[in-house]
Order: sequence, then structure tokens, then C-alpha cells
Amino acid sequence: MPRVDFYILPGRQAGSRSLLGCRLAEKAYGLGHTVYIHTASPEQAQHLDELLWTFRQGSFVPHALHPDADNEVPPVLIGWQPDPLVNATLLINLSEEAPAFLERFERVAELVDQDEKTLDTSRDKFRRYRTQGCELHTHKLTGGT
Repeated sequence: MPRVDFYILPGRQAGSRSLLGCRLAEKAYGLGHTVYIHTASPEQAQHLDELLWTFRQGSFVPHALHPDADNEVPPVLIGWQPDPLVNATLLINLSEEAPAFLERFERVAELVDQDEKTLDTSRDKFRRYRTQGCELHTHKLTGGT
């Protein structure tokens, strides 16, 4: 089972989880890892696709929507399918569910803000991951994303 890291944001600003997801994807890409960002909907996936182009001046993160990627698969894919057939090192989970396909990844990143619904679903995911035998880690972030 993968290592699961919970990144706890200090506030509940709109878009903070998406922005953190972009920053984690950029860092992972810079370290040579492949990334799959799992979203709750096609709309959220489209938003992240656009945000990855603009979230930071001078940033370049090659990415595509899954399964729309061409034969040359970029290092970062974004999708919402319940069982995507992707090969990546890191899963960044922005959906409300603990994905059933997480065992395909070495690491999983759960992004948590202080919204009550997000906190409740994150607690449920933590319990599920623990039951599945995942190695769990929590990182409390300070300041902005």
C-alpha cells in the first residue's frame, strides 16, 4: 500500500486546495516524478488544467486531461474517472472519496482545508487508509498555500 500524506491548510479560502495541488504537482514534476491529479468532476479537472498554466509566474508543468492525452503522455495527468488506467508515482486526490485504485501509486497526497465538510471526509479517508494498512503522515502547513 502507498504512503499517504495529509497536507493540512490553516484556512478555508476558496481554491486553496487546488492551488496547493498545483504546487505539489510542480514540485513532484521537478523531482522527476509522474503525477495523477484525481478530481471530483470534469469541471474541476478542467479548472485544474487551466490553473496549472497560470498558478505561478514562470512555472511550466507539462500536463493534460485524462483520457484526452495524446500518445505522448505528459508527466502530469488530471482526471475524474472512477478507475483511471494511469501509471504515475504520485496521486494527488482532490475528490471527496478515498480512491479504490490507490494501490497503483507509491504516494498519495490528500489536501485538507478547514471547511467542515472537507474535514469530515478527510477523517473518514484517514480511517480507511489506516484500515488498509497505508503508511500515514500529517503535515500542518502555515501561512498561505
